[in-house]
Amino acid sequence: MARGVRCSRITTMRIDAHQHFWMYEPQEYEWIDEGMAALRRNFLPGDLEPELWRLGMDGCVAVQARQSLEETQWLLELAKQFPFVRGVVGWVDLRAGNLRETLDELRTNKKLVGVRHIVQNEPDDRFLLRPDFLRGIGMLEEFGLAYDILIYPKHLGVTAEFVSQFPRQPFVLDHLAKPPIKSGKLGGWKQGIQELAKFPNVMAKVSGLVTEADWNAWTPEQIVECVDVAFGCFGAGRLMIGSDWPVCTLAGTYSRVMGLVMEYVERLTEEEREAVLGGNAARFWGLEN
Repeated sequence: MARGVRCSRITTMRIDAHQHFWMYEPQEYEWIDEGMAALRRNFLPGDLEPELWRLGMDGCVAVQARQSLEETQWLLELAKQFPFVRGVVGWVDLRAGNLRETLDELRTNKKLVGVRHIVQNEPDDRFLLRPDFLRGIGMLEEFGLAYDILIYPKHLGVTAEFVSQFPRQPFVLDHLAKPPIKSGKLGGWKQGIQELAKFPNVMAKVSGLVTEADWNAWTPEQIVECVDVAFGCFGAGRLMIGSDWPVCTLAGTYSRVMGLVMEYVERLTEEEREAVLGGNAARFWGLEN
């Protein structure tokens, strides 16, 4: 029996669907500002592994943190060395003329399960609809790769227009599009989530929420309000638990952050609970047990 699996008729892997590794270099991680000084060090598999086992998790999916092909290759090497890294969501230049050749080379490593672009930082709010980017997205299905959507609430309308063009492409929304928990002004975000969830090929990660709240004064009730919206829109069949480690440690320990969702899903059926805690991730990315 796999580590962390409970003795029951359902034996799904439990997967942290969103976390990061890095070798810290100031010039490579300029987004880690003074307020995030605690993140200015290396975060590697040996740091995460005990956290996973403590909560009975069977593995994780490592997600890119900088837009570099070199980092993608490094993450894939880590995944070879550490079997609990079940998959990698890397970065490739989806607008490049040689994209097909790059994907051909990378896809020889079966741990590459998806790609992501840091759309939230693009100055063009309609970046997702650029013709060269759309061309690149259109190539992912051929290679069996999912696409992680990293956006702010202001991008939700454009994102719905974007995904409507690729009905067979698997998408997953990171961090529920970062709801404005700190301000409490969730109306526009809720509406955008409802519209995006209408597309059946879009899943979502219940991740990264605590860092959208006041890091030192957030309450479980604030997080649960957003999780309620996610379950109401996507349902248990299209949601995945994720930590956003180590970024989440700015606002809480790994156990506390993951525990919020693990406690929430206790109200669900066993099948629904195991889907959110790992089954959906394993199915979505084709992760091997």
